[in-house]
Amino acid sequence: MNPLTANSQSEISNSLVSGSRLERVLKAGRFAVTAELNPPDSADPQAVYDRALVLATVCDAINATDASGAHCHMSSVSMCALLTRAGYEPIYQISCRDRNRIAIQGDVLGAAAMGVKNVLCLTGDGVQAGDQPEAKPVFDLDSITLLRTVRIMRDAGQFLSGRKLDVPPRVFVGAVENPFVPPFDFRPLRLLKKWQAGAEFIQTQYCFDVPRLREFMQRVVDLGLHEKLYILVGVGPLRSVHVAEWMRTNVPGVHIPDAIVERLRGAQNQTCEGKNLCIELIQQVREMPGVRGVHVMAYRQEELVAEIIDQAGLLPRVTEKDLARR
Repeated sequence: MNPLTANSQSEISNSLVSGSRLERVLKAGRFAVTAELNPPDSADPQAVYDRALVLATVCDAINATDASGAHCHMSSVSMCALLTRAGYEPIYQISCRDRNRIAIQGDVLGAAAMGVKNVLCLTGDGVQAGDQPEAKPVFDLDSITLLRTVRIMRDAGQFLSGRKLDVPPRVFVGAVENPFVPPFDFRPLRLLKKWQAGAEFIQTQYCFDVPRLREFMQRVVDLGLHEKLYILVGVGPLRSVHVAEWMRTNVPGVHIPDAIVERLRGAQNQTCEGKNLCIELIQQVREMPGVRGVHVMAYRQEELVAEIIDQAGLLPRVTEKDLARR
């Protein structure tokens, strides 16, 4: 039987599979906070350390993005190497766009060997979305088959070829979902497929539409998926009305309602209003049944992320001592 067709998932278990801080926070029933580290266009490791320093004090884990939007930056696995070297907890994002299954499986082993304990599986944006549209896409796997691949490596201790691993990667496995674009009825069902494929936690696309998220989460609860998956809702500050209009036109999958754009347009200080809006969104989604955390995304605004997490009432973060008591 093709291992990629096997159902590798089970109900949420309180036992730890990776021992990552993110996994321990979620399984302890705490509200988790993750944030995105924007990769530098640089070979200087200090660029990563400087940006991570602010996030590490306010987050449970830091996402190392993998050429998001099909734009080339420092690689995700390299950022993870630097983050683990500095003692931070990364989430290794893996996109299927640029590597085949052989390269991906090797990178998963390499990341785990460097101390990476969280992986996030994405299909990835098409090359036409980036600034090198002539690049040749791979897409040997998609997010579903990538999830199964990582779970087979971890739980069955083998490559997709069936060859045994000497030491499997002990990783907490995540995926992404977008409740804010049609077909809306399909989104909870796709989430179910990702759980069946092996996802244990979910980070969503930016949320600017609370009613739409509420409808999505109600369906998630109806399906019982809130008891199978840890769902972290994506949020982020909008710097200006110009940025909001650009994002909803140019960033794949981002939905920003007209009311949000008009609110920014009418503000005297649009950056401050964008930050306040993000704080309000966090406070609203935190009360929704089934939401287990937030994922904060702010392009090259790491210090603003720290302010948002603080002012949203999400500090101090749970200590390692408290986690050890669970």
